[in-house]
Amino acid sequence: MKTGFIGLGLIGGSIAKAIRQYYPDSEIIAFDKNRETLALATAESVINTAVTVIDENFKGCDYLFLCAPVIYNSAYLSQVKPFLSKQTILTDVGSVKTPIHEEVEKIGLSDFFIGGHPMAGSEKSGYANSKSVLIENSYYILTPSEPEQKEKVQAFSDFIQSLRAIPVTLDCKTHDYVTGTISHLPHVIASSLVNFVRDHDTKDELMKLLAAGGFKDITRIASSSPTMWEHILTANREHISRILGNYIESLNMAKAMIDQGDSQGIYSFFDSSRSYRNSVPDISAGPIKKLFAIYCDIIDETGGIATIATILASNLISIKNIGIVHNREFEEGVLRIEFYEASAQEQAAQVLRRHRYTVYERS
Repeated sequence: MKTGFIGLGLIGGSIAKAIRQYYPDSEIIAFDKNRETLALATAESVINTAVTVIDENFKGCDYLFLCAPVIYNSAYLSQVKPFLSKQTILTDVGSVKTPIHEEVEKIGLSDFFIGGHPMAGSEKSGYANSKSVLIENSYYILTPSEPEQKEKVQAFSDFIQSLRAIPVTLDCKTHDYVTGTISHLPHVIASSLVNFVRDHDTKDELMKLLAAGGFKDITRIASSSPTMWEHILTANREHISRILGNYIESLNMAKAMIDQGDSQGIYSFFDSSRSYRNSVPDISAGPIKKLFAIYCDIIDETGGIATIATILASNLISIKNIGIVHNREFEEGVLRIEFYEASAQEQAAQVLRRHRYTVYERS
């Protein structure tokens, strides 16, 4: 199998690493403007051939992934066109699909192209932060160009599934509306909330000092790449504008209930949101990456945190982050411990409970 990558950042690098893991004998070609990225990927034996121009090295690819920022992927279509073979499946990984599908149709690549969007990611970008398990158990949306592509779609779906992701097929416009609501809108909300607090903080920045806890959790995605989100919001502006308008209406309704002292309406507002959130399945990664964390109570004594870290380390459990929660208005537990994966979170909770620590796990 021969696979090509145009762009080798967080997503491209992670898919390449997954292919190398599950198809160790495959040939992987990669183009990236960053020579250090190509050097690192070559040194790690993730890719076989590194190129700084898009050329005949890409001939004969079974799969060709466009993994550049959303607005650049469309521009690369004409550059890769001369090197597509009959069997090639051309795809992208962008979180906005309609514009690239329109460009694909315009330049006559509909027979080759199946849009793709792995609903996984991180606040950190770049190849250095990529990992083979990034797309594991995450939804991977496929957006076919033509109804006649059934055989190619099935083949690509099987391939994505072999990388341990969960393929879901949608048309491009439905994809952009759905991801605009559950992924793009939350990023706008998180960033606007952070900016709101910044602009309305006291002179001595008490809001910034006391925030932490729940505030940092719900605004975590505001730390994502500004460039990436500039591209996404620009490319999906029609959907996002309409979605934002509807969301602003819902905020105005909430404000009206508060203004009127409508206690029953306010109760129903929170009760219905709690019920719906609790019904959201937790079986796979969505577009906003899940945090794996537990909270536990510890006595304020010298070496308390070190003792817990030692217990976890002796059980071969890696810690991503650990620290005292100073604002516990929304959290139970004095100490917050974050992990890289769900299995580590579950194991840590069991181990600490065996050592008679009180552990809280948040759903």
